[in-house]
Amino acid sequence: MPLPRPSRAPLPRPAAGPFLPRRARTRPALLAAGCAALLALTAAVPSAAAPVRPDPAAAGSVVLDWYDTTARTVAATAAPTQITNSRTWAVGWIAAARAAREAPGGGPARGRFQDAAVASAVHDVLVAVAPSRKDDLDTALAASLAGIPDGAAEDRGVAAGARQARAVLAARAGDGLDPASSNAPFPVPPAAPGVWQPTPDGYAPAIQYGNRLARPFLLERADQFRPGPPPALDSDRYRADLEEVRAYGAADSAVRTARQSETANFWYSGSLTLYTDALRVAVARSHGSSADRAALLALFHAASVDTQIATSDGKYTYLRWRPVTAIRTGAIGTDPAWRPLHNTPAHPDYPSGHATYAGAAQAVLDALAGPVTEPFDLTSPTAPGVHRAYTGWAQLTRDNVDARVYSGIHSRSADEAGARLGDAVGRYALRHADRLLSGRL
Repeated sequence: MPLPRPSRAPLPRPAAGPFLPRRARTRPALLAAGCAALLALTAAVPSAAAPVRPDPAAAGSVVLDWYDTTARTVAATAAPTQITNSRTWAVGWIAAARAAREAPGGGPARGRFQDAAVASAVHDVLVAVAPSRKDDLDTALAASLAGIPDGAAEDRGVAAGARQARAVLAARAGDGLDPASSNAPFPVPPAAPGVWQPTPDGYAPAIQYGNRLARPFLLERADQFRPGPPPALDSDRYRADLEEVRAYGAADSAVRTARQSETANFWYSGSLTLYTDALRVAVARSHGSSADRAALLALFHAASVDTQIATSDGKYTYLRWRPVTAIRTGAIGTDPAWRPLHNTPAHPDYPSGHATYAGAAQAVLDALAGPVTEPFDLTSPTAPGVHRAYTGWAQLTRDNVDARVYSGIHSRSADEAGARLGDAVGRYALRHADRLLSGRL
């Protein structure tokens, strides 16, 4: 049969998917869906029909200062599990958003309170989870407070930040997002067609099995948006998926273009790493207050944690084998020498975690930053020297979906299911934003 050609067009999606036309994703539509907090959070965000313009004052904002401090701290003390690092971001910025919402009245005092609250909350959370960085974090806090006029607003903001940091840390204690819980041992099932087995080169034990048992920030349960089952092994869709991976994802592919190889290499890095710069663009170009920006960050990272929990639930429910196993053991012919472009991660195929993360990120960013923006560049540690220019969050989702096929590590069905799952989790987080930001969890 002819080889399927990867599509660069938006993926087919249900009416609520992240590729919904821009007009249908404007603020009134989201509010009508029940996202009570979005009116306050997006009041200063331009219409989704117009690009987001950069705010010249944003470059020196306290939120951006602490965004960069969080990124440095996580990088310097990174846990071996992405979900643990995502938790650090989420806890710090949930505390900051809640503290900033306590700001009284209006005028300059309100902004001073918010800035002090953000700095204090993020500082205290980071000291708690990364005590080895305390000296650097204390220096950063002193610098932030030196830029805020002394007075009651600053003092009350610092107190609010410290109080919310303690509260969120206490509430999230024992949530199962630590590395040991995340990588709980998984008993590999007997080999059978379609059933996941450890993959070459290392045949490493399964990882992320415990994520499905962790406590979400907003989801009621891990399987709340579980996707339907993957295509049957004897279906036309699955055969097309596997033939596409066999052709375009092979290490020695004769049909994958240089651009497609670059896409695979670029997005091979971890999702949290790759989205850190993209999210910073959205925050820097936001026209909102410090409270609004902190809320965006809190929702983004809470949704990303919940998405990783939901992804693990799907993976270890369906236990779908990876393409390398299917191709080498004869799902469609037998090619025992076939090698993917990139080594396959040690967990099942369906749904794709990279695509799920991208779907959740797009849902939050489309809603709170607008789906389009002026061009911005991203770089990747797994594609040195490469710069990718983007003008909208959907483009990142598209590249994530394609990249995992070109890497030879996921079927397109797994990628598309992942993007839909992430979108569902992101939209749920938006609908329940007030519950997250007010502390009613």
